[in-house]
Amino acid sequence: MQILLVEDDATIARELAWRWQARSWGVQACGTLEAAWRAVQDLQPDVVVLDLHLPDGDGLDWLQRLRTQDRNMPVIALTARDGVSDRVEGLRRGADDYLVKPFAAEELDARIEALERRSAAMRGERMACGRLVLLGGEGRALVDGRPLELHPRELQVLGLLLRRAPRLVARRFLLDALAERNEEMGDTAVDVYVSRLRRKIAGSGAAIVTVRGFGYRIEADGA
Repeated sequence: MQILLVEDDATIARELAWRWQARSWGVQACGTLEAAWRAVQDLQPDVVVLDLHLPDGDGLDWLQRLRTQDRNMPVIALTARDGVSDRVEGLRRGADDYLVKPFAAEELDARIEALERRSAAMRGERMACGRLVLLGGEGRALVDGRPLELHPRELQVLGLLLRRAPRLVARRFLLDALAERNEEMGDTAVDVYVSRLRRKIAGSGAAIVTVRGFGYRIEADGA
């Protein structure tokens, strides 16, 4: 696994790099967003670990730029911003996970592994509903052969719904899958991704139905 670490604190960057290299993970560390942008083009990492306070700008602005080019690269945001609104904003702007400083290195390791597992699992599936097709092997979704712009968390939710279609998927199941049982994320994350998916798959012949108080299911329109 190849990790791009974007962190301007030299001590944190050094300790994480040593830790991950001891696990035989490849690590490229950058202290600025400019250097990180060059590295992400050359490296094409499996996971990006992104501090949001960098000397040359806001990590979320950098992440939005990344998402215009790559919707699928898994990104974990590291930040001292610990409010619910901060976490929701980070998710909305393209983060796949959100870890508040100070954090335990073991937890960060586990989240990296979880993101990489989900990414690998998505690469081996093909599922469909209506004219909507999820190509897990390519990490993308199509409607009538045209690609939808979905980032990894949206693809993950779509995959969970399609895998169980037309059965109900409990809200708690979605939340646990999104956050790897990180209670800090809260139910807002599920609402954000389901809402965004509904808008993006409109007109595809597939619809996400809310079963109030229980969860969601995806089904063909008119089912």
